[in-house]
Amino acid sequence: MAKLTWKAGALLAPVPPALVTCGTMEHPNVLTIGWTGIVCTHPAMTYISVRPARHSYGIIEQSREFVINLPTSSMAKAVDFCGMRTGAKLDKLAKCRLTPVPAETVAAPLIAECPVSLECKVTEMRPLGSHTMFLAEITAVQVEERLVDSKGKLNLQQAGLLAYAHGEYFALGRKCGDFGFSVRKKPRR
Repeated sequence: MAKLTWKAGALLAPVPPALVTCGTMEHPNVLTIGWTGIVCTHPAMTYISVRPARHSYGIIEQSREFVINLPTSSMAKAVDFCGMRTGAKLDKLAKCRLTPVPAETVAAPLIAECPVSLECKVTEMRPLGSHTMFLAEITAVQVEERLVDSKGKLNLQQAGLLAYAHGEYFALGRKCGDFGFSVRKKPRR
């Protein structure tokens, strides 16, 4: 199949449009981040990339903590709003009717409406150009109980998470495999 060659750009999709909280329970803030992911398993490490001009940048730079909250597809409007408006001028959590709740290991709050939240402590800041990458250790993971079965297995396909791809939001679809299914031996009968 023929492909077109485009100039270099940030086209890696889909990504999680994360609601990143920072600040404290007394003075919380939230922003939408598309540039995030896992960088290491042991220790559990993640990153977010933030433009220095963003209101949240200074808060995270000073506190060196944040929470990555994974929103559901029903939260798409709030996710978009929190990426389009600044917390310097309004309380985006209140405007979007999002509930800040205390985290276990960081001062930044979680968002109650998000089924998964990763508490993070910054270990390194790396200016990369338009964005600065905040590399962070994941210090706790909060998961809604309804997503964990009786054997303790996490069932994220039941979370209804939101995805972002090239300027558009999508509801994640059906499960189509699990880790190692392509090489797993079939049981003998």
